[in-house]
This record gives sequence, structure tokens and C-alpha cells, in this order.
Amino acid sequence: MSVHVRFETPSDLADSIYELIRANQGGRIKKGSNEVTKSAERGTAQFVILAEDVNPPELLAHIPLICEEKGIPYGYVPSQEFLAKETGLPTGVRTASIAMMEISKANTEAFNSVLEAIKAINN
Repeated sequence: MSVHVRFETPSDLADSIYELIRANQGGRIKKGSNEVTKSAERGTAQFVILAEDVNPPELLAHIPLICEEKGIPYGYVPSQEFLAKETGLPTGVRTASIAMMEISKANTEAFNSVLEAIKAINN
């Protein structure tokens, strides 16, 4: 496991996170480790998603620590390429992490389901 990955994410949970990202297209999203770090430090992020395949992994090592300190839930997905594509970055551009700044009301149930699955893994 990489230095920034604090828990193993089952594929069904990763799929649920992918679905949440797709469904939340209307919500504000911050992209990239610098923007995500700022959002986490300010406590304005509602959910942080980190790519497991980021290289170098040290790029994201601090983000889970900040999220835990601020009480911000976070999860992992296997592909940074997916994060880039789903957040509207041009083909070939990658992003290592995103911060969802707001979860639409229509996605509250899916968001809560993802959070419960993450809590179950961490206990």
C-alpha cells in the first residue's frame, strides 16, 4: 500500500465513490493537491477523494492527516485519470485528488452510504 493510502478500499466502495462523483456534477469541486489541501485546511471540503495510483505518493501523504484533524471524510479510488476525466480536465491531464465542496441534496443518500462504508472499514 502507498504512503498516502490509510485503508484499503474494496472495489464496490470505489465504484460507489465513482458514482457519487458522476452524480454530483453540479456541485463545486476543487481539483489538485494544492487546492484540496487549502480546502481541507480551511475545513470547507465536505468530502475528499484521493487517487491511489498517484506518483509520487508522498504528494498526498499530508491530506489524510489534515482531513482527520478537521473531521473531513475522505476516500480512495484507484485511478487519477478517472478523477481528471470526471471533473472536466482535458484528456491526458491527471489530478491526484479532488475535494467536493458541496453535495447536492439529490445525492445525500448516496453520500451517506459511502460514508457509512468508509466508517465500517476504519473500525
